[in-house]
Amino acid sequence: MIKYFALLCVCCLPALCETQKRPNILFFLVDDMGVGDTSVPFLYENGKPKRIPTNDLYRTPNMEKLAKDGRLFTQAYSYSVCSPTRISLMTGQAAPRHGVTTWTHPKKSSVDTGRVQTKTIKSPGDWTIRGLDLSLPLLPRILKKAGYETLFAGKAHFGPDDTPSGNPLNLGFDVNIAGYGGGGPGAYHGKHDFSAAWRSKNNHTWDVPGLEEYHGKDVFLTEAITLEMKEAITDAIHKKKPFFSYMSHYAVHAPYEVDDRFKKNYPKLKGHALAFATLVEGMDKSLGDLVRHLEKSGVAEETLIIFFSDNGSTFHTNAPYRDKKGARYEGGLRVPLIASWAKPNSKNPLQREFPIPSHSVDHTVVTCVDMVPTILGIAGAKSPKDALFDGVDVSPAFRGNSTFKTNSTFTTHFPHKHRNTLFSTHREGVWKIIYNYGSESWELYDLGSDPFEKKNLISEKPEIGRKIAGKLIQVLDEQNADYPLGLKTNKPVKPDLSKI
Repeated sequence: MIKYFALLCVCCLPALCETQKRPNILFFLVDDMGVGDTSVPFLYENGKPKRIPTNDLYRTPNMEKLAKDGRLFTQAYSYSVCSPTRISLMTGQAAPRHGVTTWTHPKKSSVDTGRVQTKTIKSPGDWTIRGLDLSLPLLPRILKKAGYETLFAGKAHFGPDDTPSGNPLNLGFDVNIAGYGGGGPGAYHGKHDFSAAWRSKNNHTWDVPGLEEYHGKDVFLTEAITLEMKEAITDAIHKKKPFFSYMSHYAVHAPYEVDDRFKKNYPKLKGHALAFATLVEGMDKSLGDLVRHLEKSGVAEETLIIFFSDNGSTFHTNAPYRDKKGARYEGGLRVPLIASWAKPNSKNPLQREFPIPSHSVDHTVVTCVDMVPTILGIAGAKSPKDALFDGVDVSPAFRGNSTFKTNSTFTTHFPHKHRNTLFSTHREGVWKIIYNYGSESWELYDLGSDPFEKKNLISEKPEIGRKIAGKLIQVLDEQNADYPLGLKTNKPVKPDLSKI
């Protein structure tokens, strides 16, 4: 009899797991938003928040509420440009491994967007210009197989439009709202049909698709895709399925166009500064609108929100961190991260299972590469056997588990042209090493005592430099990185340890 009941329990367990209620997940991704582009302070010194001037300039009350209700992370990382981050958010793989190490062209997979050549080296020609490899295990596909309705809205930028990866529906999303191969909109205004053609004749490269009902109307792009996502969420609720909502805003990416709804809030600002401030506030309104829609729909207590950005600020320096988007320094890599339930309620069964401490702060190193295993863990979705994740499940950090530790590493690889050209970086604990391929030079910073990278310690601490540099090369080799090529030899050029 005991054996019979044991067998019965084993046989019934999968069915119980399939019917058990699982959380909805709203992954709220902002484009080009740095840690200073908000009224929420992400800089902490001696365990206390330190406000900077932009915290008092930008108006993000809904981010403030999210941080008050949940957990804020001060050491979150993305890659320094968009496509590498966005593809890691689909694959859980590091950029050197998946091969998309710079942004991809919106239309043509034949265009190398990062081509550069110095007197001695050139960028690799075999990086994954076509964008996301659809044969890999992808987050939306895995969640869909686990019973989730998968919703996409906004900026995709997973690959050019002349490849299958240009369309989010090919990744496993059930719904695609305004996503295409481009990394930005032609325009933010419906009156301009979200196209650049109004200011650049016949320029339709950056036209945002699928929003024709808003053409010619006085509506801002941020608002339009929010309205559409609200409808998609409602449809998913009616299907009685948990949903994964990937709300990927074009804001606060260029072009810097004023959102007139918020213009009056910035009487002292003009031009691009005014436009950027209104883009930030419009993004924040979208966050609040979605939370209120979840509350009105009766699913806020069952919906977990993860707020994230794809790289550092592009409008101004990601102060006080050094430099901005496209840079090898922290200003290009540090991003805001907040995790919270849309409506906290400690008595809710799902929240009892996965409690997120309110008004809490975490200094754990969390990266874009960690998001896939983390989301799958929260959703209770099994990873395919052939899945290779470079990230780890950091959901214990979301819960405030003080015993949870990551290895505090993050490796970037950018053998291309941008604001900073031809570099690789590796963080190991408090130490960060940078290799500049063009000048064959190294930089070493102690982020514990010098988070703003003011003093290069490579000449003072060469032993530490060689150790961390060795880790950098080891990681890049293990991930099959595409190195720059020597002009004379046409062979890969690795970071040179002899220069330390």
